Amino acid sequence: MPAHYFRALTGKDRSSGADRQLGFSLAFVAGATNAGGFLAVKQYTSHMSGVVSAIADQTALGDLSLVLAGAGSLISFMFGAASSAMLVNWGRRRRLNSQYASPLLIEALLLLCFGLLGGHLAMWETLFVPATVVLLCFIMGLQNAMITKLSGAEIRTTHMTGIVTDIGIELGKLFYWNSSSVDPAEPFVLANRTRLKVHGTMLAMFFVGGVTGAMGFKHIGYASTVPLAGVLIVLAIVPLIDDLRAQIYRLDR
Repeated sequence: MPAHYFRALTGKDRSSGADRQLGFSLAFVAGATNAGGFLAVKQYTSHMSGVVSAIADQTALGDLSLVLAGAGSLISFMFGAASSAMLVNWGRRRRLNSQYASPLLIEALLLLCFGLLGGHLAMWETLFVPATVVLLCFIMGLQNAMITKLSGAEIRTTHMTGIVTDIGIELGKLFYWNSSSVDPAEPFVLANRTRLKVHGTMLAMFFVGGVTGAMGFKHIGYASTVPLAGVLIVLAIVPLIDDLRAQIYRLDR
């Protein structure tokens, strides 16, 4: 039963239910990584709107060092997304069961690296920012691109702007008063309660993850990301084992 569940959750054969369940898990991981990461590197690394705005502000103020630091974060996130797309497309062309699991495994290994070596990485600088910032931005880009590819851009887990917007839209429809005096040919305005529930759960999971990540970093520091890496490995491992077994079978024939 567990193997079948995780195969459905992160394998190549998708369903809307599996996409949502995986999205909830990844929203928790993203919230924990983002909030804990903020305490570690003093900036949020999962949403690029603020980064681009900061680059614009510092460009206007003429602070080149902060412009380059913002650009380093942006480039790292973009490279993470590009790497995820390459992994997924490589797996799709080979019809691998692990086409979505492989980016999760890479994310898990990078989070493990952050958890075990974060104190040392903070002293290194690359792309004009500490290596810890580069690593976290890359991780968030990697995850966001994977879930975007997997769900056909229906689900995003590393930033909540779109989620909160969609919740607001559905609440607006939910509380809309459908007057009987309006042209009866016009359909009633009805909220998509399923979408409202899904987005509400996604937001709640990101928040709970954020609280968990912040508390974890407060008490145990960088090592708080090690359990998150463990969660991702558990999510990814079954499709990866399936592909490994298939490869061994082909070699033995």
